[in-house]
Amino acid sequence: MKKAALALMGIWLGMAVAFAADPPFKDSVPDTYTVKKGDTLWDISAFYLREPWLWPEIWHVNPQIKNPHLIYPGDVISLVYIDGQPRLTLNRGRNVKLSPQVREMAHGEAIAALPLEAINSFLSRTRVVAPGELEAAPYVVAGQQKRIISGIGDDLYARGTFAGDDGTFGVYRQGDPYVDPETEEVLGVRAQDVGAVQLKAVNGDVGTAGVLRSEQEIRVGDRLLPGEERKINPVFYPSAPADTIDGVIIAVEGGVNNVGHLDVVAINRGERDGLVVGNMLAIYKRGETVADRIAEDTITLPPERAGLVMIFRTFEKMSFGLVLNADRPLSVKDLVRNP
Repeated sequence: MKKAALALMGIWLGMAVAFAADPPFKDSVPDTYTVKKGDTLWDISAFYLREPWLWPEIWHVNPQIKNPHLIYPGDVISLVYIDGQPRLTLNRGRNVKLSPQVREMAHGEAIAALPLEAINSFLSRTRVVAPGELEAAPYVVAGQQKRIISGIGDDLYARGTFAGDDGTFGVYRQGDPYVDPETEEVLGVRAQDVGAVQLKAVNGDVGTAGVLRSEQEIRVGDRLLPGEERKINPVFYPSAPADTIDGVIIAVEGGVNNVGHLDVVAINRGERDGLVVGNMLAIYKRGETVADRIAEDTITLPPERAGLVMIFRTFEKMSFGLVLNADRPLSVKDLVRNP
């Protein structure tokens, strides 16, 4: 018990020394900030902190701030000092009249932790599948009246083995494989979401399905996959990875090479490497190769930190992340490491 207490005290003292040596707060921040509609917890943290992702270490023991679903426009964030250490606390900015009745407030009015609209489709629909998985899935053979494309409200015909529990399938189009540029291992294959269908009847290996949703025209050859059995939590809590991460950006959503603020990127590290949702990674620009005129050879300059990315969805071999900060133009094959 004594050893545990001494260890805990050592950790606390270490944090206190770190805060004193490198204050987490920016210079000249106000003592209070009133939450506005459209704010996110990340925006407010970036307003106060040099490293916004450290907000769980700064918010004073305060469950409302830990949970963004409990922070609303009009609330007041205050900078206070407790035992000599700076902390942020939350004060309700609304006048609440107490009375013996149940009061309801929609979570939709609360601020979000992050700008979720940037990753909404990835949270709900975009998938990474194993090589060969799409080829083995049922495929669209025809639309009504032999049409080659179908849209919402239409029926279509698919062929294969239909293994969905409730008869609802997502419709996907095969995209490019994600390949590790260092090992050339295929990390997964992009399954591009194009819609959803409800199976109505099966005759042998041919099924009739109605189109429930279409992001674009569903074509002959598109594949049907049953819904994923994984819970997607839209509330994120930033954290440092538990293990050492040394990876690269392998792709950018949209098929471009340049990376900027709020872009979605694919990382060549995943669950098998210890990454979890909410992990923050620093982005480093690869050093350029320049000529050394004195030594008469070339030298590769060291990488420089240039941004921050948060992992919001993980797969076994890779992950998707949202770029929350970019100090300079980034690109595919830039490095990602522990922050």
